[in-house]
Amino acid sequence: MQDGFHRPTGAGHLKGVTVQDLSEGVARFQRDVFPARAELFAHLATHHTPHTLFIGCSDARVVPELITGAEPGELFVVRTAGNLVPAHTPGTDGVAASIEYAVAALGVTDIVVCGHSACGAMTALAEGHDLSGAPAVATWLRHADAAQARTAGNGGVPALVRQNVLAQLANLATHPSVAKALAEEKVTLHGWVFDISTGRVEDLTAAGRVRAA
Repeated sequence: MQDGFHRPTGAGHLKGVTVQDLSEGVARFQRDVFPARAELFAHLATHHTPHTLFIGCSDARVVPELITGAEPGELFVVRTAGNLVPAHTPGTDGVAASIEYAVAALGVTDIVVCGHSACGAMTALAEGHDLSGAPAVATWLRHADAAQARTAGNGGVPALVRQNVLAQLANLATHPSVAKALAEEKVTLHGWVFDISTGRVEDLTAAGRVRAA
């Protein structure tokens, strides 16, 4: 741990992975993958109709399309540190604009807020890390204040991760486009937690489970 940030054991660049490797990956995609999916991409070139808005953490270990098995064009993805969704305010920002576009323009029918195990943002909050060297991060994490209040320091990181998902669902519902779609029963909200070590996904909003307040 340095500068108030949580770094999991063994964190760092995967051995041998460089930008050159990424460039070679692009070449493989163009050579091997794209030709086999040319018909799909030809359709996507003129059609953009995702069914789900997926709001997840920026963490590199959380890959929405891999976790869900989604095809290109199925998910409209928004990623923020800590999968935080600021409550609606009169001003505009990138997160609010993306939510509004997905709901009002694209007409997604489902919205997933997905947290995950070993989240650096939630760890920093749960363990009271010093974020004085990262003032922008410290300010951003204030959007998790409600989740912190719900846990009151109990349950550690796992409890905060779960409560944060529910708190962000509540924030999400304050956005006018989402509130309208909910009132018209055109969209359903889902809260998930992805466990990196096991690959399991816990649905916090499944039948019989606690729902966003």
